[in-house]
This record gives sequence, C-alpha cells and structure tokens, in this order.
Amino acid sequence: MGSGRAEGCSVLHVDMDAFFASVEVRKRPELAGTPVIVGGAGNRGVVTSATYEARRYGVHAAMPTARALRLCPTATVLPGDLALYAEVSRSVMALFRSITPLVEPLSLDEAFLDVSGAGRRLGNAAEIGEYIRARVFDEQGITCSVGVAGSKFVAKLASTHAKPDGLLVVRPPEVMDFLHPLPVGALWGVGPKTEEQLLRLGLRTVGDLAHVPAKTLQRALGAAAGAHLHALAWGRDPRRVVPDEPEKSTGHEETFGTDVDDPAVIHRELLLLAERTAGRLRAGGWLTRTVSIKVRFADFATITRSRTLDVPTDVGQELYDTARALYDALGLDRARIRLVGVRAERLVDADSVPQQLELGAREHGRREVELAADQAARRFGAGAVRPATLLHRTGRPGSTPPTSADPRSRTARNRGGRPSVDPSEE
Repeated sequence: MGSGRAEGCSVLHVDMDAFFASVEVRKRPELAGTPVIVGGAGNRGVVTSATYEARRYGVHAAMPTARALRLCPTATVLPGDLALYAEVSRSVMALFRSITPLVEPLSLDEAFLDVSGAGRRLGNAAEIGEYIRARVFDEQGITCSVGVAGSKFVAKLASTHAKPDGLLVVRPPEVMDFLHPLPVGALWGVGPKTEEQLLRLGLRTVGDLAHVPAKTLQRALGAAAGAHLHALAWGRDPRRVVPDEPEKSTGHEETFGTDVDDPAVIHRELLLLAERTAGRLRAGGWLTRTVSIKVRFADFATITRSRTLDVPTDVGQELYDTARALYDALGLDRARIRLVGVRAERLVDADSVPQQLELGAREHGRREVELAADQAARRFGAGAVRPATLLHRTGRPGSTPPTSADPRSRTARNRGGRPSVDPSEE
C-alpha cells in the first residue's frame, strides 16, 4: 500500500474532509485550526458536521449539539448554509466530470470515479487522485481524501483510512493484507445489529469472517447478506461505477489571477463567457431557457443569480445582456471579485422550439452574425472574429486569455466529458 504507481487500480473514491465545516471555515478563515460545529443550536439541535479539531473531543455527526458542546465547550457553532454547500458540491462534481464521464456521486461530498479512460491525459490512478486533491484545494479552498483501488468497496475504505487530506492506494495484491485486520463493522452493509450478531459468533475482524464458509454465514445472516459479506471479505466487488445523468446545462467561468474590483473588466469577462457559452449551445443544437451567473469574492463567499428568458436563445449577446443585468443588480461597489461565471440552464433541443418572429424585428440580426463568426472560427481558429470590446482583453488584471493549450481553459480540461451538454464546469 502507498501512494506510488497504481497498477490494477482504476476506481477512485473521493471524499471531502469535514465538508460542511470546511466550507464554513473557508468563509471565516479566523476559525481555521479551531473546533467548529455545524448544526442546530438549542436543546434539540443536532450536529451535521464538525472540524477535526472538534472531532478530537469525540464530537461527530448526528450527535445532539448540547452534548457536543459539553464535550467541546470552546467550539464555535454555526447554523449552516445548504445552498452554499450544494453550490460547492456542483463545482467539485463538475471537476470530476472534466476528468472522466464515469462519475457516481454518493452524496454532496463524495463520489466514485472510474478513471480507466483518463490515463493517457493525466497519468495513472494515483496521479489522477493527487491532481484532484490539488485542484479541489486550489479552486475551492477545502481538502479531500482519495482512495485508489481496483473496486468500489476497497476504494471507499481506502479513502476513509487516508483522512484527513490524504491519498491511499490499495493495489490488488495488497487487498487481503489491507482488509483482513479491519473490524467487521468496516464491511459495506454491516450495521449495528449485524455487527452485534457477528460479534456474538466470535467474528471480530474481516479476516475472521472471510475464513467462515459462505454457507455458514448464509444460515446465520440469510442467503443474500451472507453471500454479500463473504464476497466483500475477500475483496470481491464486481459493481461498476454507474454515472448519474448530469443536469442539462453548460457554461464557462474564469478565476482571475488577482482579485478584480473594476466593473468594466468584469463586464468584459461576462461578455467573453457569454459568447463562449452561446457558441457551445449552437454547436450542440441547444437553446437555453435560463441564464445564471456566479460571483465568487476574495474571501471565497459565492453567490449565484438566475433569470428565465421569455424566449429560449443561443445568442451570445442575449446571454450577455441577461448576465450583465444580473451582475449589475447585485450593486457590488468595487467589491473584490475572485471568479465570475455564466451558465445556460434548462436546455432544450433547438429543433423542438419553433422560431418565434417578433413584430418589427429585422430579418437578419445578431444570431446570423454569431453563426457567421462560428464559421470563421471553424475555418481560421477560435477568436478569429470577436466583439471589439474583447480585442484588448489581454490587458485585464491578473489573467491572460485561455487557449486550447492553456491549462485554465475550461474546454481543454473537459475533453473527457460530453461534447455538447456538460455538467457544471465550475
């Protein structure tokens, strides 16, 4: 076991460390290194997450908050922000899908990945795991732990053993040495009642259970449960990573090299992102019904706003007009901005929406201009035709325009995903 090469391993289990609490500490960096509890206050409150500093006192999820404070009186209790956690989760899952389309989320803060098809681009599974850890920390300001193995079950156990902020590889020849010393409660599907039953039978470790005949276990636990646990005890888990169906949306975002407080620079960035998003819509044959923006501040606080359009569109100028209106409505006066994003949501097939003619509208308009720009880009390369506002974009603070070779380019990083309708690329 170790973090070197990962022969025979293609499954990753990635788990955010103390997810809710870590996101709260990101918002309030003065709490870093201190015990923090996320949950309800009062006599009926329950802990939903706790930093590792609080866990050292015995605090854990599902514990009454009052008891947690008796164990750790110096802890800071925060109510939590589920919308923010969901937003960070979408960003993390989008990162996973930029690496491989085979992503199976288990909850907001953990997922399985099958990276067997990503080796040529990113290296072996252990290297991909380290890449993910670095990207999550750099982009989200939180840490995660990664288990690397040949099966989902072993990968999940490995990530647990790697916590916090670590990576553990369990290669196929090492599975028995890793599994058999573990307590029987570590097996997937062993709850408190089953564990109690196994302990009554004198089976304390996975190794103990592994050496009991399968038929004996089936008589004690039932046919299905006995066969399942016996297989897991020998590291046999044939289940594949089953990807969920990602939300039909697409978009782009940009993290500035240095924080930006100039509205003109942010407006130009929104225009660029809207143009890119619209180009992707047209390439995929989609129209969007809803436009959303994301704004992340220097302290990592993040807000999103959205607006549903009267008529679905794939026109960059219309996306930009909506995105700019959403941004301006926030009333941010010289706020320091770390990231902005534009997203097209609630996508519909362009062929399924009849073209609506507006009274008095010109026969040829902005859409025809953008279609012509698409043709020029296909012939002469990206950026051959662009709005005049973007011609001097290279002078914006802290950033240079991404290209297909630039590692910050969202398109370059997403070749493992779907070409026309992708999940969030946040």
